[in-house]
Amino acid sequence: MKPCSRATFIKSLGGGCAVLASGSLTCAAPESHDAKNTDLIRRVSVALMGMQRMNWEQGVAGQAMLELGDDERLISLARGAVMRQRDGYLATINDYMPVNDAASNGEPVLAAYELTDDPLFKEAADKMLKIVLETEHRSETGVLYHPMAPRREVWSDAFYMTPPFLAAAGEYEQAVKQINGTWQLLWNPNDKLLSHIWDDENKTFKRKAYWGVGNGWAAAGLVRVIRHLPESMQEEKEQLKQKLKLVVDGCLAHLRDDGLFHDIVDDPSSFVEVNLSQMIAYSIYRAVEAGWMERDYLDTATPMRNAAHDKVDRYGYVQDVCGVPYFDRAYVAPEGNAFFLLMEAAYRDLHQE
Repeated sequence: MKPCSRATFIKSLGGGCAVLASGSLTCAAPESHDAKNTDLIRRVSVALMGMQRMNWEQGVAGQAMLELGDDERLISLARGAVMRQRDGYLATINDYMPVNDAASNGEPVLAAYELTDDPLFKEAADKMLKIVLETEHRSETGVLYHPMAPRREVWSDAFYMTPPFLAAAGEYEQAVKQINGTWQLLWNPNDKLLSHIWDDENKTFKRKAYWGVGNGWAAAGLVRVIRHLPESMQEEKEQLKQKLKLVVDGCLAHLRDDGLFHDIVDDPSSFVEVNLSQMIAYSIYRAVEAGWMERDYLDTATPMRNAAHDKVDRYGYVQDVCGVPYFDRAYVAPEGNAFFLLMEAAYRDLHQE
């Protein structure tokens, strides 16, 4: 198992972060474009911090603060994940301990270590990494199962949860292996979308539907892994960029005139929700900033971002995302607020070029 290298991790963070002469890491505070946008980010952040969160929700909230450069909230969320670490699994609530969902906290915890030099964070990240690398709860080809045993299922959510942590920790080949194995099971080359759940025990789909947020998890996870991979892995980076473009294009084929998507992207009878728009806009902003996609994609990101802005209520809740607790209706969710912030961080970084 490779150690979670500080030098590797700092180099991979990218925009908004710098190493000071003292050797410590600093991340620039978010710069707003106007007072209204500053207030939106503040309200959405406050609402997110007040929401009860499961382990993957804690992870995506921490990632939002990392990419915003909000060090205080990042450290707070990472510390919370460590406080509830059980048997190596980060952010455990009750007995809910899926490997992928717990691993979503890995990168924020690593970042907290870089900011604080507190070995508590390093030890916690190493324990989580050891589980990811050594667990036997995976397919014959090595793909991690998403739910806890005995269920043997591969979910599209997993693109976001574990591969970015593996890449941030320097386990690049393992990160790519997880993405490629999950892709092989869930990608439909004809419909150009990812199904949600593969039942590996029965060798069939448990949920073949093209869940919008599931495709959004994949796009955002691909972005994060590509950013972490070293230049020596150009071939792998190019392959992942192609996958990212396929997912984004597959979703955009179903974009509504109002900048939103249906929950099942190719099913107009399913409810309309907001989070996929935020996830795809985030992915486009990061990809355009890095030169992986043409700037023409910004023309489609703008109405998606505008639609999300229109959904923020006076208390900072992004309304009408695929909502908690069962994600079967348009409501609110921690991941909905977190992806609003991730989208804004990516938009800010793009316009600071």
